[in-house]
Amino acid sequence: MTDYDDLPDDWVVWNDESDGRSVLAYRPDVFDSQSFPPECMPTIYLTSGRPSRRPARSDPVESGTAWNVTLYLEPDVERSADSYEDRADAVAGAVDLAERFAEGEIDYRDLYQIPREEYFEKLDELTG
Repeated sequence: MTDYDDLPDDWVVWNDESDGRSVLAYRPDVFDSQSFPPECMPTIYLTSGRPSRRPARSDPVESGTAWNVTLYLEPDVERSADSYEDRADAVAGAVDLAERFAEGEIDYRDLYQIPREEYFEKLDELTG
């Protein structure tokens, strides 16, 4: 399995399954249910199969399919998945996405239909 040695400091590996699926979390120290609800913690999911499929123990990895990297800002707010042919490329893509997010290069406002200004202000403060 490929590791996440180059992951930016603000991101942590929240879960890394033996079948290759992973969840990366952004600043769990901030999105701790005190300042902001934990469901608003930005996460990156790395999965095999359908892009909309999140990691789950009861859902096996689909063999022969692309690996997908998806950024979620909360359960129903996501950036379109990036697809890769193998897991190593997907891990590199997840690290790149995490870096771009941490540096403020991802426009998360466009992902929302209803703005959450206080949340946006905090993300602006935390990211580049």
